[in-house]
Amino acid sequence: MERRQFLKQSALASSLFFVPNFIKAFENLATTSLGYKRLVIIQLAGGNDGLNTIIPFNNDVYYRNRPTIGIQKNELIKVTDELGFHSSLQPLKKLYDQGHLTIINNVGYPNPNRSHFRSTEIWQTASHSEQYLQTGWIGRYLDAYGKQPYNAIEIDDSLSLALKGQHINGIATKNPQVLFRTSQDPYFKNVLKHYQDEHLSEHNLGYLYKTMIAAESSAKYIFEKHKTASNSYEYPNNEFSNQLKTTSRLINSGINTKVFYSSLGGFDTHAGQPNTQSRLLKIYAEGIEAFVSDLKQQGTFNDTLILTFSEFGRRVKQNAANGTDHGAASNVFIIGNQFKTPGFYNDMTSLSDLDENGDVKYTVDFRSIYATLLGNWLGVEDDTIVNKTFSRLDFI
Repeated sequence: MERRQFLKQSALASSLFFVPNFIKAFENLATTSLGYKRLVIIQLAGGNDGLNTIIPFNNDVYYRNRPTIGIQKNELIKVTDELGFHSSLQPLKKLYDQGHLTIINNVGYPNPNRSHFRSTEIWQTASHSEQYLQTGWIGRYLDAYGKQPYNAIEIDDSLSLALKGQHINGIATKNPQVLFRTSQDPYFKNVLKHYQDEHLSEHNLGYLYKTMIAAESSAKYIFEKHKTASNSYEYPNNEFSNQLKTTSRLINSGINTKVFYSSLGGFDTHAGQPNTQSRLLKIYAEGIEAFVSDLKQQGTFNDTLILTFSEFGRRVKQNAANGTDHGAASNVFIIGNQFKTPGFYNDMTSLSDLDENGDVKYTVDFRSIYATLLGNWLGVEDDTIVNKTFSRLDFI
Protein backbone atom coordinates (compact mmCIF):
# COMPACT_ATOMS: atom_id res chain seq x y z
CA MET A 1 0.00 0.00 0.00
CA GLU A 2 1.40 3.39 -0.97
CA ARG A 3 1.84 6.11 1.63
CA ARG A 4 -0.74 8.39 -0.02
CA GLN A 5 -3.34 5.63 -0.15
CA PHE A 6 -2.64 4.67 3.45
CA LEU A 7 -3.20 8.19 4.75
CA LYS A 8 -6.22 8.82 2.53
CA GLN A 9 -8.09 5.62 3.34
CA SER A 10 -7.42 5.28 7.02
CA ALA A 11 -10.41 6.98 8.64
CA LEU A 12 -9.46 5.60 12.01
CA ALA A 13 -5.90 6.83 11.72
CA SER A 14 -7.28 10.28 11.05
CA SER A 15 -9.64 10.01 14.01
CA LEU A 16 -6.74 9.35 16.35
CA PHE A 17 -5.97 13.03 16.20
CA PHE A 18 -9.44 13.79 17.51
CA VAL A 19 -10.86 10.82 19.45
CA PRO A 20 -8.49 10.62 21.19
CA ASN A 21 -4.97 12.02 20.64
CA PHE A 22 -1.97 9.90 21.57
CA ILE A 23 1.76 10.32 21.86
CA LYS A 24 4.27 7.48 22.15
CA ALA A 25 4.38 5.88 25.57
CA PHE A 26 7.45 3.74 25.11
CA GLU A 27 10.40 5.91 26.13
CA ASN A 28 11.70 8.53 28.55
CA LEU A 29 9.63 7.04 31.38
CA ALA A 30 10.35 7.57 35.06
CA THR A 31 10.50 4.60 37.38
CA THR A 32 8.51 6.22 40.17
CA SER A 33 5.36 4.32 41.10
CA LEU A 34 2.06 6.05 40.45
CA GLY A 35 0.52 5.06 43.77
CA TYR A 36 -3.22 4.82 44.37
CA LYS A 37 -4.66 8.31 44.97
CA ARG A 38 -6.74 9.84 42.18
CA LEU A 39 -7.52 13.38 41.14
CA VAL A 40 -10.73 14.36 39.33
CA ILE A 41 -10.68 17.78 37.63
CA ILE A 42 -13.83 19.59 36.55
CA GLN A 43 -13.86 22.83 34.57
CA LEU A 44 -16.92 25.08 34.67
CA ALA A 45 -16.23 26.38 31.17
CA GLY A 46 -17.20 29.88 30.13
CA GLY A 47 -16.26 31.76 33.28
CA ASN A 48 -18.57 31.01 36.19
CA ASP A 49 -19.68 34.03 38.24
CA GLY A 50 -18.03 33.36 41.60
CA LEU A 51 -19.80 36.21 43.37
CA ASN A 52 -23.21 34.69 42.68
CA THR A 53 -21.90 31.23 43.56
CA ILE A 54 -20.48 32.16 46.96
CA ILE A 55 -22.44 35.27 47.93
CA PRO A 56 -21.20 37.98 50.35
CA PHE A 57 -24.73 38.73 51.53
CA ASN A 58 -23.74 41.30 54.17
CA ASN A 59 -21.72 43.39 51.72
CA ASP A 60 -23.45 46.57 50.53
CA VAL A 61 -20.92 46.97 47.69
CA TYR A 62 -22.13 43.66 46.24
CA TYR A 63 -25.75 44.79 46.11
CA ARG A 64 -24.96 48.28 44.84
CA ASN A 65 -23.12 46.78 41.88
CA ARG A 66 -25.80 44.17 41.25
CA PRO A 67 -29.18 45.83 41.76
CA THR A 68 -31.14 43.24 39.74
CA ILE A 69 -28.96 40.09 39.67
CA GLY A 70 -27.66 40.23 43.23
CA ILE A 71 -28.96 37.25 45.22
CA GLN A 72 -31.00 38.34 48.22
CA LYS A 73 -30.47 36.97 51.71
CA ASN A 74 -33.74 35.07 51.69
CA GLU A 75 -32.86 33.37 48.40
CA LEU A 76 -29.51 31.82 49.33
CA ILE A 77 -28.15 29.15 51.64
CA LYS A 78 -26.38 30.80 54.56
CA VAL A 79 -23.13 29.09 55.48
CA THR A 80 -21.38 31.66 57.67
CA ASP A 81 -22.34 35.06 59.05
CA GLU A 82 -20.93 36.64 55.89
CA LEU A 83 -21.13 34.10 53.07
CA GLY A 84 -23.81 31.91 51.53
CA PHE A 85 -24.20 29.37 48.72
CA HIS A 86 -26.35 29.85 45.65
CA SER A 87 -29.64 28.07 46.26
CA SER A 88 -28.82 25.52 43.54
CA LEU A 89 -25.88 24.28 45.60
CA GLN A 90 -27.83 22.54 48.35
CA PRO A 91 -26.01 19.23 47.62
CA LEU A 92 -22.69 21.03 48.18
CA LYS A 93 -23.98 22.42 51.46
CA LYS A 94 -24.46 18.82 52.57
CA LEU A 95 -20.85 18.05 51.64
CA TYR A 96 -19.75 21.21 53.47
CA ASP A 97 -21.58 20.09 56.62
CA GLN A 98 -19.97 16.64 56.38
CA GLY A 99 -16.47 18.15 56.16
CA HIS A 100 -16.01 17.07 52.55
CA LEU A 101 -15.69 20.53 50.95
CA THR A 102 -12.95 23.15 50.96
CA ILE A 103 -13.61 26.50 49.26
CA ILE A 104 -10.69 28.69 48.23
CA ASN A 105 -11.66 32.28 47.45
CA ASN A 106 -9.96 34.85 45.18
CA VAL A 107 -8.07 32.33 43.04
CA GLY A 108 -6.38 33.71 39.93
CA TYR A 109 -2.99 34.81 38.63
CA PRO A 110 -1.01 38.01 37.92
CA ASN A 111 -2.01 40.11 34.89
CA PRO A 112 -5.19 38.11 34.20
CA ASN A 113 -6.29 37.47 30.65
CA ARG A 114 -10.01 37.77 29.94
CA SER A 115 -10.10 35.69 26.77
CA HIS A 116 -11.79 32.32 27.27
CA PHE A 117 -9.28 30.54 25.06
CA ARG A 118 -6.17 32.15 26.47
CA SER A 119 -7.18 32.01 30.14
CA THR A 120 -8.15 28.35 29.79
CA GLU A 121 -4.77 27.74 28.16
CA ILE A 122 -3.04 29.45 31.10
CA TRP A 123 -4.91 27.29 33.61
CA GLN A 124 -4.29 24.12 31.62
CA THR A 125 -0.58 24.71 31.09
CA ALA A 126 0.15 26.40 34.44
CA SER A 127 1.93 29.19 32.57
CA HIS A 128 2.16 32.87 33.41
CA SER A 129 0.27 35.45 31.36
CA GLU A 130 3.00 36.10 28.80
CA GLN A 131 4.22 32.51 28.52
CA TYR A 132 3.00 30.10 25.85
CA LEU A 133 3.55 26.40 26.54
CA GLN A 134 2.86 23.42 24.30
CA THR A 135 2.39 20.97 27.16
CA GLY A 136 -0.19 20.86 29.93
CA TRP A 137 0.49 20.44 33.63
CA ILE A 138 -1.11 16.99 33.70
CA GLY A 139 0.81 16.12 30.53
CA ARG A 140 4.08 17.03 32.24
CA TYR A 141 3.02 14.92 35.21
CA LEU A 142 2.54 12.01 32.80
CA ASP A 143 5.94 12.67 31.22
CA ALA A 144 7.61 12.35 34.61
CA TYR A 145 5.49 9.70 36.32
CA GLY A 146 3.24 8.04 33.75
CA LYS A 147 3.66 4.84 31.78
CA GLN A 148 0.60 4.63 29.52
CA PRO A 149 -1.86 7.08 27.93
CA TYR A 150 -4.66 5.78 30.16
CA ASN A 151 -2.86 7.04 33.29
CA ALA A 152 -4.87 10.23 32.62
CA ILE A 153 -8.29 10.12 30.97
CA GLU A 154 -10.50 12.95 29.74
CA ILE A 155 -14.17 12.04 29.52
CA ASP A 156 -14.70 13.79 26.20
CA ASP A 157 -14.31 13.30 22.46
CA SER A 158 -11.12 15.34 22.23
CA LEU A 159 -8.10 15.83 24.43
CA SER A 160 -7.48 19.13 26.23
CA LEU A 161 -4.09 20.77 26.30
CA ALA A 162 -3.95 20.04 30.04
CA LEU A 163 -3.35 16.33 29.33
CA LYS A 164 -0.79 16.73 26.54
CA GLY A 165 2.83 16.07 27.41
CA GLN A 166 6.05 16.09 25.44
CA HIS A 167 6.50 12.31 25.45
CA ILE A 168 3.11 10.95 26.48
CA ASN A 169 -0.47 12.21 26.21
CA GLY A 170 -3.52 11.24 28.14
CA ILE A 171 -6.47 9.68 26.37
CA ALA A 172 -9.93 11.06 25.62
CA THR A 173 -13.10 9.02 25.44
CA LYS A 174 -16.73 9.49 26.40
CA ASN A 175 -17.58 5.83 25.96
CA PRO A 176 -15.02 3.05 26.52
CA GLN A 177 -17.12 0.61 24.49
CA VAL A 178 -17.18 2.91 21.46
CA LEU A 179 -13.45 3.55 21.82
CA PHE A 180 -12.72 -0.18 21.87
CA ARG A 181 -15.06 -0.89 18.94
CA THR A 182 -13.31 1.80 16.91
CA SER A 183 -9.93 0.24 17.67
CA GLN A 184 -11.21 -3.09 16.34
CA ASP A 185 -12.20 -1.65 12.96
CA PRO A 186 -11.10 -4.13 10.21
CA TYR A 187 -9.05 -1.53 8.37
CA PHE A 188 -7.32 -0.54 11.58
CA LYS A 189 -6.47 -4.19 12.28
CA ASN A 190 -5.28 -4.66 8.69
CA VAL A 191 -2.85 -1.76 9.02
CA LEU A 192 -1.39 -3.19 12.21
CA LYS A 193 -1.07 -6.61 10.61
CA HIS A 194 0.76 -5.55 7.46
CA TYR A 195 2.85 -2.58 8.56
CA GLN A 196 5.75 -3.54 10.75
CA ASP A 197 8.46 -1.13 11.88
CA GLU A 198 11.03 -2.45 9.44
CA HIS A 199 8.69 -1.72 6.53
CA LEU A 200 8.14 1.92 7.51
CA SER A 201 11.07 3.89 6.19
CA GLU A 202 9.37 7.26 6.63
CA HIS A 203 9.42 8.70 10.12
CA ASN A 204 5.80 9.84 10.08
CA LEU A 205 4.48 6.38 9.22
CA GLY A 206 6.62 4.74 11.89
CA TYR A 207 5.35 7.26 14.40
CA LEU A 208 1.76 6.68 13.30
CA TYR A 209 2.22 2.92 13.59
CA LYS A 210 3.37 3.27 17.21
CA THR A 211 0.49 5.62 17.85
CA MET A 212 -1.99 3.07 16.56
CA ILE A 213 -0.43 0.34 18.71
CA ALA A 214 -0.85 2.58 21.75
CA ALA A 215 -4.43 3.33 20.69
CA GLU A 216 -5.41 -0.32 20.42
CA SER A 217 -3.72 -1.30 23.67
CA SER A 218 -5.22 1.57 25.67
CA ALA A 219 -8.69 1.10 24.21
CA LYS A 220 -8.71 -2.58 25.09
CA TYR A 221 -7.44 -1.99 28.63
CA ILE A 222 -9.98 0.76 29.38
CA PHE A 223 -12.85 -1.27 27.97
CA GLU A 224 -11.90 -4.43 29.86
CA LYS A 225 -11.62 -2.53 33.16
CA HIS A 226 -14.86 -0.63 32.51
CA LYS A 227 -16.72 -3.95 32.08
CA THR A 228 -15.71 -5.17 35.52
CA ALA A 229 -17.47 -2.38 37.46
CA SER A 230 -20.92 -0.86 37.78
CA ASN A 231 -22.53 2.22 39.29
CA SER A 232 -24.28 1.80 42.63
CA TYR A 233 -26.09 5.14 42.62
CA GLU A 234 -28.63 6.64 40.24
CA TYR A 235 -27.33 9.67 38.33
CA PRO A 236 -29.33 12.54 36.81
CA ASN A 237 -29.97 12.16 33.09
CA ASN A 238 -27.70 14.78 31.53
CA GLU A 239 -24.35 14.85 29.76
CA PHE A 240 -22.34 16.17 32.71
CA SER A 241 -23.67 13.50 35.07
CA ASN A 242 -22.93 10.88 32.42
CA GLN A 243 -19.30 12.04 32.43
CA LEU A 244 -19.15 11.58 36.19
CA LYS A 245 -20.95 8.24 35.93
CA THR A 246 -18.29 6.98 33.52
CA THR A 247 -15.54 8.38 35.74
CA SER A 248 -16.94 6.66 38.81
CA ARG A 249 -17.27 3.34 37.03
CA LEU A 250 -13.66 3.51 35.88
CA ILE A 251 -12.43 4.49 39.34
CA ASN A 252 -14.39 1.65 40.93
CA SER A 253 -12.92 -0.79 38.40
CA GLY A 254 -9.45 -0.27 39.84
CA ILE A 255 -8.12 1.14 36.58
CA ASN A 256 -4.56 2.45 36.72
CA THR A 257 -5.59 6.04 36.06
CA LYS A 258 -4.38 8.89 38.27
CA VAL A 259 -6.20 11.87 36.74
CA PHE A 260 -9.68 12.22 35.26
CA TYR A 261 -10.77 15.40 33.49
CA SER A 262 -14.27 16.60 32.56
CA SER A 263 -16.16 19.84 32.05
CA LEU A 264 -19.54 21.54 32.15
CA GLY A 265 -19.97 24.44 29.72
CA GLY A 266 -22.33 27.36 29.25
CA PHE A 267 -21.16 29.75 32.00
CA ASP A 268 -20.49 32.72 29.71
CA THR A 269 -23.44 34.66 31.13
CA HIS A 270 -23.32 38.07 29.43
CA ALA A 271 -27.12 38.22 29.39
CA GLY A 272 -29.91 36.68 31.43
CA GLN A 273 -27.47 35.30 33.96
CA PRO A 274 -29.74 34.37 36.91
CA ASN A 275 -31.71 31.62 35.18
CA THR A 276 -28.75 30.23 33.23
CA GLN A 277 -26.39 30.06 36.17
CA SER A 278 -29.06 28.62 38.44
CA ARG A 279 -29.73 25.82 35.96
CA LEU A 280 -26.04 25.03 35.41
CA LEU A 281 -25.11 25.08 39.11
CA LYS A 282 -27.99 22.69 39.77
CA ILE A 283 -26.67 20.31 37.11
CA TYR A 284 -23.19 20.55 38.61
CA ALA A 285 -24.26 20.09 42.24
CA GLU A 286 -26.64 17.18 41.59
CA GLY A 287 -24.03 15.44 39.45
CA ILE A 288 -21.42 15.85 42.18
CA GLU A 289 -23.84 14.51 44.79
CA ALA A 290 -24.43 11.35 42.77
CA PHE A 291 -20.72 10.96 42.03
CA VAL A 292 -19.63 11.28 45.67
CA SER A 293 -22.42 8.95 46.84
CA ASP A 294 -21.37 6.37 44.25
CA LEU A 295 -17.73 6.53 45.33
CA LYS A 296 -18.69 6.30 48.99
CA GLN A 297 -20.84 3.23 48.46
CA GLN A 298 -18.01 1.46 46.66
CA GLY A 299 -15.26 2.52 49.06
CA THR A 300 -13.23 4.71 46.71
CA PHE A 301 -14.10 8.20 47.97
CA ASN A 302 -11.27 8.38 50.53
CA ASP A 303 -8.68 8.05 47.75
CA THR A 304 -10.34 10.55 45.40
CA LEU A 305 -9.97 14.33 45.38
CA ILE A 306 -12.18 16.51 43.16
CA LEU A 307 -11.04 19.95 41.94
CA THR A 308 -13.56 22.34 40.35
CA PHE A 309 -12.38 25.55 38.68
CA SER A 310 -13.44 28.07 36.05
CA GLU A 311 -11.05 29.92 33.75
CA PHE A 312 -12.05 33.26 35.30
CA GLY A 313 -14.81 34.90 37.32
CA ARG A 314 -17.08 37.75 36.24
CA ARG A 315 -17.04 41.53 36.58
CA VAL A 316 -18.35 42.77 39.94
CA LYS A 317 -20.71 45.27 38.31
CA GLN A 318 -23.60 43.80 36.35
CA ASN A 319 -24.15 44.91 32.76
CA ALA A 320 -27.28 46.28 31.09
CA ALA A 321 -28.42 42.83 29.94
CA ASN A 322 -28.84 41.36 33.43
CA GLY A 323 -25.55 39.58 33.04
CA THR A 324 -21.88 40.03 33.83
CA ASP A 325 -18.81 40.45 31.67
CA HIS A 326 -15.49 38.63 31.85
CA GLY A 327 -13.66 39.10 35.13
CA ALA A 328 -10.63 37.73 36.91
CA ALA A 329 -10.33 35.92 40.26
CA SER A 330 -13.00 33.52 41.47
CA ASN A 331 -13.55 30.60 43.84
CA VAL A 332 -12.33 27.02 43.59
CA PHE A 333 -14.06 23.99 45.12
CA ILE A 334 -12.13 20.97 46.37
CA ILE A 335 -14.08 17.92 47.50
CA GLY A 336 -12.69 14.96 49.40
CA ASN A 337 -12.35 13.25 52.76
CA GLN A 338 -8.77 14.05 53.70
CA PHE A 339 -8.86 17.75 54.64
CA LYS A 340 -6.96 19.17 57.58
CA THR A 341 -9.46 21.99 57.94
CA PRO A 342 -12.51 21.79 55.67
CA GLY A 343 -14.76 24.76 54.94
CA PHE A 344 -13.59 28.17 53.77
CA TYR A 345 -9.84 28.16 53.36
CA ASN A 346 -9.60 31.96 53.22
CA ASP A 347 -11.73 35.09 53.40
CA MET A 348 -13.22 36.74 50.35
CA THR A 349 -11.23 39.74 49.22
CA SER A 350 -12.58 43.27 49.63
CA LEU A 351 -15.08 44.42 47.02
CA SER A 352 -14.03 47.99 47.77
CA ASP A 353 -10.54 47.32 46.42
CA LEU A 354 -10.95 46.09 42.86
CA ASP A 355 -8.46 46.14 39.99
CA GLU A 356 -8.51 48.75 37.22
CA ASN A 357 -11.16 46.77 35.32
CA GLY A 358 -13.53 46.46 38.25
CA ASP A 359 -12.63 42.85 38.94
CA VAL A 360 -11.88 40.94 42.13
CA LYS A 361 -8.13 40.84 42.84
CA TYR A 362 -6.53 37.45 43.26
CA THR A 363 -4.92 36.52 46.57
CA VAL A 364 -4.22 32.84 45.79
CA ASP A 365 -2.29 31.81 42.69
CA PHE A 366 -3.96 28.79 41.06
CA ARG A 367 -0.55 27.18 40.64
CA SER A 368 -0.21 27.01 44.42
CA ILE A 369 -3.28 24.79 44.34
CA TYR A 370 -1.67 22.63 41.65
CA ALA A 371 1.54 22.43 43.68
CA THR A 372 -0.46 21.32 46.71
CA LEU A 373 -2.35 18.64 44.78
CA LEU A 374 0.81 17.34 43.16
CA GLY A 375 2.98 17.41 46.26
CA ASN A 376 0.60 16.69 49.12
CA TRP A 377 -1.93 14.47 47.34
CA LEU A 378 -0.22 12.73 44.43
CA GLY A 379 3.12 12.70 46.24
CA VAL A 380 5.38 13.95 43.44
CA GLU A 381 7.82 16.81 42.93
CA ASP A 382 5.62 19.75 41.96
CA ASP A 383 8.13 22.46 41.02
CA THR A 384 9.34 20.77 37.83
CA ILE A 385 5.75 20.15 36.71
CA VAL A 386 4.47 23.71 37.30
CA ASN A 387 7.85 25.10 36.16
CA LYS A 388 8.38 27.16 39.31
CA THR A 389 8.25 26.80 43.08
CA PHE A 390 4.90 27.85 44.50
CA SER A 391 3.95 27.78 48.15
CA ARG A 392 1.74 24.82 48.99
CA LEU A 393 -1.54 25.49 50.74
CA ASP A 394 -2.33 23.83 54.03
CA PHE A 395 -5.67 22.17 53.33
CA ILE A 396 -4.50 18.55 52.79
